Amino acid sequence: MKLIFVYNAEAGLLNGMMDSIHKIVSPDTYECSLCAITHGSFTMDKTWREYLRGLPYETTFHHRKDFRAAYPDASVTLPAILAVDEKGVRTLVSADQLKAQKTVNDLIGVMDTALAVKQG
Repeated sequence: MKLIFVYNAEAGLLNGMMDSIHKIVSPDTYECSLCAITHGSFTMDKTWREYLRGLPYETTFHHRKDFRAAYPDASVTLPAILAVDEKGVRTLVSADQLKAQKTVNDLIGVMDTALAVKQG
């Protein structure tokens, strides 16, 4: 199984800078809850990074445009955390679930539960 983390944002330095400003100035209107939870102004949260490194799965990160290009048949509301295996692409953590999380530790709990269910 491979995990795909899809940000509801565009790639690139300028877009990243604009996103950082948006998160600071108007966090309630920022469209990517995955970004908001897992990234500070400029880098990935250390706790999240270590959690991902400890997972026994390959991880891939996409922004909205490159995800749609790589998986044109996937109908997924973004942001999302997906699992890909021989059965195809499945949502592991949905956009609504991501929006409900307030901290990295909350998200880690949701991930652990989703992965346990996926494996069971």
